Amino acid sequence: MGVRSVTVRRHLVVQCFLFLILLLLLLQEARADHQVMNNERGLRSRKQVNSSTCNLFQGTWVFDSSYPFYDASNCPFIDPGFDCQKYGRPDKQYLKYRWLPDACDFPRFDGLDFLRRWRGKKIMFVGDSLSLNQWESLVCMIHQSAPNSQSSHVRKDGLNTVTFDEYAVSVSLYRTPYLVDIVRESVGRVLKLDSIQAGDTWKQMDMLIFNTWHWWLHKGSSQGWDYMREGTKLSKDMDRLTAFSKALNTWASWVDLDVDLTKTKVFFQGISPTHYQGKEWNSQSKNCYGELEPLNGSTYPAGTPEAAAILNQVLSKMRKPVYLLDITTLSQLRKDGHPSAYGADPKGMDCSHWCLPGLPDTWNQLLYAALVMET
Repeated sequence: MGVRSVTVRRHLVVQCFLFLILLLLLLQEARADHQVMNNERGLRSRKQVNSSTCNLFQGTWVFDSSYPFYDASNCPFIDPGFDCQKYGRPDKQYLKYRWLPDACDFPRFDGLDFLRRWRGKKIMFVGDSLSLNQWESLVCMIHQSAPNSQSSHVRKDGLNTVTFDEYAVSVSLYRTPYLVDIVRESVGRVLKLDSIQAGDTWKQMDMLIFNTWHWWLHKGSSQGWDYMREGTKLSKDMDRLTAFSKALNTWASWVDLDVDLTKTKVFFQGISPTHYQGKEWNSQSKNCYGELEPLNGSTYPAGTPEAAAILNQVLSKMRKPVYLLDITTLSQLRKDGHPSAYGADPKGMDCSHWCLPGLPDTWNQLLYAALVMET
């Protein structure tokens, strides 16, 4: 009788134990279902926006295993200096981050949809090597989406153009680091702060994406000019932010006077940051070398560069609206995204440009979102 009683008690304990396990599993499943429902509600609410009600440029970086958009080895358009994996970068985590705006979401890049929307159109990036970075990114993203679509690549008269023949979509790069003109005079190379002669080529485009800033800081042998001219006044040098502002105002006047916004969409890339001083992000690092992940949060310790404030001021005074791809802060957070020592120059340290695949893919996803969400 005593043995039977013990056996019964053990059986009841086991049953209770199994019941508790089952109860815990049910509770966990209920919590998971609740979380999924909340996520779905959140996604639905985030997607019910357009570009006028959604700040695409305020947010954080999140890990996403589905990234990157393409493999550099499969894209024939990447400059060697941007192919960080080819030049031995040992880590790959920097390839796996997705930009997530705080209050909304935006559509994932769809290269075939992009080609269909812009069938028969001409797109041009105008600017310096950061425009090259973004141009190569976009043609690689489109190429990945339409790998069997024949394309042609032509370099002619300072233009670098990839055409996706089936859709008659051309994506060009016009290299001009200052946007305003550089001319040869008796004194040498003169940067004309009040002159844009190249604009006749730009006006033929259906979409323009402008950029300038980095070359305004170059001095010594890397400086692209010998003198600056404004009207009849010739200067050996001036405050670079002042010169930058004068040139931007010349560009803004050109857009206001010469661009027909019913035919041409105009974007400005924004100020792409550098990461040569670790103190800017509260780090003991000397520069971007060895950085493996983005900064947490949505603000950069060093704040916004002065050039970005000047750009915003100039854009705010224009008669014709230009869409600012405000990539500055989200790019500041990506201290991990540069080639650093893994570029074409084995002795160099590049904390200015960006690896491809990499951050410029997000710039182009935001460009695509701006185009799609306004319709």
